[in-house]
Amino acid sequence: MKTITLGNNGPEVSRLGLGCMGMSDFYTGHGTDEAGSIATIHRALELGVTFFDTAEIYGPFTNEELVGRALGGRRDEVVLATKFGFIQHLGDGSRGLDGRPENARLALEGSLKRLGTDYIDIFYQHRMDPKVPIEDTVGALAEFVAEGKIRHIGLSEAAPETIRRAQAVHPIAALQTEYSLWSRDPEAEILPTVRELGIGFVPYSPLGRGFLTGTIRSLDQLDEKDFRRSNPRFEGENLEANIRIVEQVDAVARELDAKPGQVALAWLMAQGDDIAPIPGTKRISYLEENVAADALTLSDAQLAQLDGVAAPQGDRYPDMSSVNR
Repeated sequence: MKTITLGNNGPEVSRLGLGCMGMSDFYTGHGTDEAGSIATIHRALELGVTFFDTAEIYGPFTNEELVGRALGGRRDEVVLATKFGFIQHLGDGSRGLDGRPENARLALEGSLKRLGTDYIDIFYQHRMDPKVPIEDTVGALAEFVAEGKIRHIGLSEAAPETIRRAQAVHPIAALQTEYSLWSRDPEAEILPTVRELGIGFVPYSPLGRGFLTGTIRSLDQLDEKDFRRSNPRFEGENLEANIRIVEQVDAVARELDAKPGQVALAWLMAQGDDIAPIPGTKRISYLEENVAADALTLSDAQLAQLDGVAAPQGDRYPDMSSVNR
């Protein structure tokens, strides 16, 4: 597995990371096979994956605990990222945006304990809190860096102006936002901004929440509590229209004797050496498919063909108010 350095000041990470959310929350089958999830993390290490992503909201809390157990004894081999800002620790622990410095510190202490570590490599603000100036939140994170409790600061779903304001307080190592053939919004402003500022880019949901693997054709395939059942892109006429995207990806996959998901990841990695996608899976077989995409090369004609894929129908979330802010 090749490695890259995230931005000018970030850590060296494997070209592909592993998003661990689906092992514990939001997607069909979550929380049903802890042993299988831990085995997948161990297999990722064997394959050269060193970049692991979690968050306190996943579960909540159970995903960090799972990742901590899986990486026990191997902490120094990995770059461990987690996120805060969706849980109000200063109150009753309810879900809700909270970027206050005091809340960030409580979140950090909890994450350190659950992950079984004394430092976190990248500590992301999961979503921007409009009630708290980004300067205040990043100022607190800078204190955590000085204390040695985190090594790098990250932001997730921040708008370009917010990124600039944050960078003025303390160097930001990575910006995490949804990006794939399914979601190309970052190309307009976010990618140019982070590249100008020397910030690494970490695309989450690089397989379009599983849609780009070509395996999802109906909501009947998803559990009743699966987050995607409420996602506009998976609903009704949108789902039918969006299948055309997978069909175009699948056409390139057949040319290469590859899987559609591998083609989608190869396209994403071809967008720049400063990009480290974090496809998520809880199964070893899918992990191995994803990692194999690192060796897949798309021709100029194939890249152009994929570049021409139409945008999907429907928003990324039922409520878009908390993203790109």
